[in-house]
Amino acid sequence: MEFFLQSPAWADVQRALGRTVHEESGPGWHFLAVEEKNPAGKVLYAPYGPVAESVEAFDAALAALRGIARRSGAVFVRLEPVSAGFGVDEAPALLAARGMQPAPANQQPELSWIVDLEGDFKDVLASMKPTNRNLYRNIHKKGVTFRSSQDPAEISVLLDFLHMTAARNGFKPQSDEYLSTVAASLLPAGAGTLFIAELEGTPIAAAFAYDSADTRTYAHAALDDTHRKLSAGIPLLVTLMADAKDQGLKHVDLWGVAPEDQPDHKWAGFTAFKKSFGGREVAYPGTWDLPVNKLRYGAYQLARKLRDKLH
Repeated sequence: MEFFLQSPAWADVQRALGRTVHEESGPGWHFLAVEEKNPAGKVLYAPYGPVAESVEAFDAALAALRGIARRSGAVFVRLEPVSAGFGVDEAPALLAARGMQPAPANQQPELSWIVDLEGDFKDVLASMKPTNRNLYRNIHKKGVTFRSSQDPAEISVLLDFLHMTAARNGFKPQSDEYLSTVAASLLPAGAGTLFIAELEGTPIAAAFAYDSADTRTYAHAALDDTHRKLSAGIPLLVTLMADAKDQGLKHVDLWGVAPEDQPDHKWAGFTAFKKSFGGREVAYPGTWDLPVNKLRYGAYQLARKLRDKLH
């Protein structure tokens, strides 16, 4: 599975956002790492990276990351080796042996939900809940249609629905400026697609997906609450999957889900929604820090622990 956050398209997005990006590769490994600011100082962050074919290749990538961190004055490297030549179970011992420690919190989800598109799309539909299948097949009878767009100006449709959802649920969405920049970078390049559900020509739901070489990532979605009873978000997501299949992609990544043994987890609601489309859970090693300036990293950890105690 190709991870979008390690793709050239994501590097372009980061540069469009004004960030410094480092891309390097060698035999059996490659990575994209972004310079970020942190209470410790500068951090080099490789989201869902580095990517490596073996432990030896991972070590080579690690040496390159450490070198960039030293040259750029980064206090530590933050990484998430989801596809680095070793499994989730062996990751803690292997990473600790290389001087790494778990980050204070995971930056990207540690559990994701993947729908595989191999075989006939009828098989994908068959693994969904009957409600989802039936809505996809019959919602057109209620005057709902679906279309895709690669026009960055249409991101405003999604932004409007995100504002509505934020006001209703009291959460803070990513800024309009951020999502507009992402759309302006990805949509014209064909690395992202906006899917819009319309009721007799008026938008009622929207979803923004990012594409890597073989995987479509379901990144942002929201709907107009006044048409909630139509449940347009369900057939909209099935449409996004059917289109991914038509494009020759092999997987749809529905992104983060809550652990099964945590029914009160803040993601529990949309985890049930994602699982209703069939698919499988994938576990990742989580976010790890590789201290480069050990003195400053130690001071950062100490300050963080003191702050946590006070709160």
